[in-house]
Amino acid sequence: MYKKIFFFSVLLSIIFCGNAQINHVEPLNWWVGMKNPNLQLLINGNDISETTPQISYTGVTIKKINKADSKNYLFLDLVVAKNTKPGTVNINFKKSGKTIYTYNYSLLQRQQDPLLVKGFNSTDVIYLIVPDRFSNGDESNDVVTGMKENKIDRGFDGGRHGGDIRGIINHLDYIKDMGFTAIWPTPMLENDMATYSYHGYSITNHYKVDPRFGTMDDYKELASKAKQKGLKLIFDEVLNHTGSNYWWMNDLPYKNWLNYPDAYTPTNHRRTVNEDLYASTFDKDLWARGWFDKTMPDMNGQNPFMANYLIQNSIWWIETLQLGGIRQDTYGYSDKTFLKNWSCTIMNEYPNFNMVGEEWSLNPLITSYWQRGKQNHDGYAGCLPTVMDFPLQDALVKSLAGNEDASYNVPFTKLYEALANDFAYANPKNILVMGDNHDMDRLFMQLNQDIDLTKMALTYLLTIRGIPQIFYGTEILMDNTGHHKVDGLIRSDFPGGWNGDASNAFTGNGLTTAQLNMQAYIKQLLNWRKNNPVISGGQTLHFAPFNGVYVYFRYNKEKTIMVVMNKNTSATTIDSKRFQEILQNKSTATNVLSNESFSIQPSLTVPAKSATVFEIK
Repeated sequence: MYKKIFFFSVLLSIIFCGNAQINHVEPLNWWVGMKNPNLQLLINGNDISETTPQISYTGVTIKKINKADSKNYLFLDLVVAKNTKPGTVNINFKKSGKTIYTYNYSLLQRQQDPLLVKGFNSTDVIYLIVPDRFSNGDESNDVVTGMKENKIDRGFDGGRHGGDIRGIINHLDYIKDMGFTAIWPTPMLENDMATYSYHGYSITNHYKVDPRFGTMDDYKELASKAKQKGLKLIFDEVLNHTGSNYWWMNDLPYKNWLNYPDAYTPTNHRRTVNEDLYASTFDKDLWARGWFDKTMPDMNGQNPFMANYLIQNSIWWIETLQLGGIRQDTYGYSDKTFLKNWSCTIMNEYPNFNMVGEEWSLNPLITSYWQRGKQNHDGYAGCLPTVMDFPLQDALVKSLAGNEDASYNVPFTKLYEALANDFAYANPKNILVMGDNHDMDRLFMQLNQDIDLTKMALTYLLTIRGIPQIFYGTEILMDNTGHHKVDGLIRSDFPGGWNGDASNAFTGNGLTTAQLNMQAYIKQLLNWRKNNPVISGGQTLHFAPFNGVYVYFRYNKEKTIMVVMNKNTSATTIDSKRFQEILQNKSTATNVLSNESFSIQPSLTVPAKSATVFEIK
């Protein structure tokens, strides 16, 4: 009888010592063989700070145990030696000499050498997707019990429409066949917010896929199948802020875990303060520490534990999904020393990776500040390889739509001079170029629903230096007519992504002739670009605009490409002598889309309102 009671008590002890008393251990797992052997675990559990963690695993040692302001957190600094074997590390939490909790922590084998982790580059064209609005591939996850926003309403522009990871997986062939080589879905992590949760930028758990988008297995399947089809997966990340319903909000680890934790204090959005020689400390502080929105608390990158948490989270997703890149939201809003440490830690671990930061400024002196290799006046030197070229986007639209300043009396001058500002960048070839994105009016609408101008803009983006990004639906002339800058309508549903849709852009059924023509045009241009490294890696030469025409060349030792942008409403003939420094000894131009060839000496004629791409021989 005594033996039975003893056995039963031991069994209860084993059950009690399981994971149930630990609420969170993050990162969820780690890998052996990392260049940086240091790992810091966030451990959240009832009165966990009253325990002493112990580990007995060859190659893993506890460097330091850090108590937080809250008694329900510990931050455990580990060292994982170079030759440590993968396996399960038992972390015993002891109190008064007795083990009261046990947690089994997994160390995994890395899937590939970090040198083989390749990021997106100028050979790629990125397809930007808002998952909730692209395709509903799994209707069973439309409504998930327990989520704060728990309904589908396709009639409400700010509501959830049901698009998900399975919808993207189902249409990878469409994306590939169009000629895109990378996909950037907006965030798909848990956003358990009461309203407007569809966009994904109010994250409430950095380690959990939002169940209305799918599961972690779905996300891994997307990554795997995309890679098989030659599509790089870019992870949309938010270092600056979280959602106000994050699981830690009612019990923060540290009093300064968040900036202004007691009351909403908005940022001043003064993007110039990092470079401004005269900026006040007050303005700098409010810029970096203020909240982006009332429901988006600002994470404090100056807290070293928060900084480690975010850096490790980025690495965790890179390893878990074998990512092809990171797009970093609201870059520059975080503490810039933290941003330097974040970017340099990741690029040190993955030298061939790529990350792009969203610095929404129209001044290239501001955007260029963040790019790796830039010699800044204050000595700031981060490791972010790529920035977004918002200055060029603005110039492109204004030049085409006729919104250039009155002083620009020759069309295209603003675009010409915007490209001339490339001297401000450390690496102009590694800048992301776009005509629109999920936060601005669609390109077709910006260009007054003019199909010819839209073709011209897209031709420019796909032939100029840099890494092009195209917003889903741009290829079929999606717009947000009558609702200027209404985000939910900018992010409208992609036709054919839902059962019963009247038209289907994936198959072409129900599209207008104009939509089909634009789709075919972009497909042909994308696939041509893919096979012409002169565009991704060649040199650039441009000539000052004249008579409504702007001409530029992309060239290398093997090939010369000439692009003629003509805003005139009639066909225009241009004298080839103007371009003799590059056209000398060349006599023939071949339209790369129509394959029509003709002599370029002494002149050539281009169609009205067009951007024509020629191969010169």
